[in-house]
Amino acid sequence: MISRLFFASRKVVLEEAPEATELIYDAYNAVTAAYSFTNRLKEAFCHVAAYPKYVNVGFFRGAGLPDPEHLLAGTGTNIRHIRIATIENLQRPGMQNLVRAAVQQARHLSPPADGTPKSIVKAVYPKKRRPSSVPRSKPRK
Repeated sequence: MISRLFFASRKVVLEEAPEATELIYDAYNAVTAAYSFTNRLKEAFCHVAAYPKYVNVGFFRGAGLPDPEHLLAGTGTNIRHIRIATIENLQRPGMQNLVRAAVQQARHLSPPADGTPKSIVKAVYPKKRRPSSVPRSKPRK
């Protein structure tokens, strides 16, 4: 279920920005794909994060995006996100409008370098440290 939501969310972003670079991070508590028109995370405009029970579509400059449907959550200075619990959440017109606005905003800040889409996998931790949903038993002595 989560993988379907993740890939469907990813598709929404890439339909609006097919030339974006996809930066994939296997972080502590989520697998995240960030989208940028450069190879740099600091210039990313959007991210899709898969958590154990839901997916977030986040916007790095989300506080400055028009959100008449009040879909964005978060209280940080810049970043806002939308929790995706069902495929229907991705089909809301406001969702499409937010992704489109984030892409246009990013094109003005950092235009695409060469227009060639690519995926780059970034190792964040040498070993996975993601919490397990199943309690571990103590080792036998």
